Amino acid sequence: MRKAALLALAGTLIAGLFGVIHDQITYTISPEYFTRMKFEQFHVWDFGFPRRLFVAEIGFLATWWVGLIGAWFLARVAVRKFSQPARAVIWALAFVMFVATASGISGFFWGNFYAGLNSGWNESLTAIGVTDQSSFNRVAGIHLGSYLGALVGWILAMLRFALVKRSIGVSRTIGC
Repeated sequence: MRKAALLALAGTLIAGLFGVIHDQITYTISPEYFTRMKFEQFHVWDFGFPRRLFVAEIGFLATWWVGLIGAWFLARVAVRKFSQPARAVIWALAFVMFVATASGISGFFWGNFYAGLNSGWNESLTAIGVTDQSSFNRVAGIHLGSYLGALVGWILAMLRFALVKRSIGVSRTIGC
């Protein structure tokens, strides 16, 4: 249990750092995504820090729990199946982040398309004062894509862990 808890803590920190970097990038693309929506969602955590620091705080708060839960389940399986469970979990988390990043990048491209499918979406953005709707939609696509990618990546990692027979090292975890 101790190993699993430590790996879950590592997953929490890794996911939180991913969220910090992710939101710094998306804030650069669309500050309005944050000023018109995210800042309001996380207003109880606004301690008056500069905007970029608040964005980093939001990124951490929005993702730490994903890492905690995902890494906990990965670790529970890895501790039983791998002689080096920490390596297996770190590789799995790297895979999850890769899939989340790739999915987020694709969200950049389909964000405006998806927004166009929802009648009333752009009117809602106008109502909350968004002036650059295209950038807002791209960032919304990145965020949705990243969460979806993290879920898909985690499911694939769990399936891979489930299919692996007890191994001596991590090579079977990453498909080598």
